[in-house]
Amino acid sequence: MKICQFTLDDDLKRYNFSHNSNIIGNPLRILSMYSQDRSQFRQAFCDVYTKLHNKTFMDPLELQLARVIEIHPEYHTLLADPETALDKDFPAEAGQTNPFMHMSMHLAIREQAATDRPSGIQAIHQKLVRKLGESEAEHQMIDCLAPLLWAAQHSKTPLNESLYRSCLYKLI
Repeated sequence: MKICQFTLDDDLKRYNFSHNSNIIGNPLRILSMYSQDRSQFRQAFCDVYTKLHNKTFMDPLELQLARVIEIHPEYHTLLADPETALDKDFPAEAGQTNPFMHMSMHLAIREQAATDRPSGIQAIHQKLVRKLGESEAEHQMIDCLAPLLWAAQHSKTPLNESLYRSCLYKLI
């Protein structure tokens, strides 16, 4: 099943996410409704940050993104400066984490837990949240998901759910 229709841009290429991804929990699916353009994709984060900062109305999808932004104060300065945020590169080879991809991975984990896809992840997420707190649980889950997403994209195969679950069970 095709989850995400997203045009490749520099961020996506760097993280090897393709527009034809059929991977469960693709971190871009939840934001694909905003845009298929890198600047507009990033602008969505900046706009939600502004709404959060100004305490203005947000739709349900924006509220999900706002919850992720709240747990990452280290990104607030960047999000408050859209001109910089829209154009800044985050080269992985220089050891930089792309904050937009990182926050998207949080959204992917939350979507997986909400839909229990892959099967059993909802219970795993709940146990880890009770054990570690939401933010740390998701960071550890991202550490399991990210390399498997990369491998799936690189080999043009679906996410190996068995390896994913195995990695997650080790966290419990």
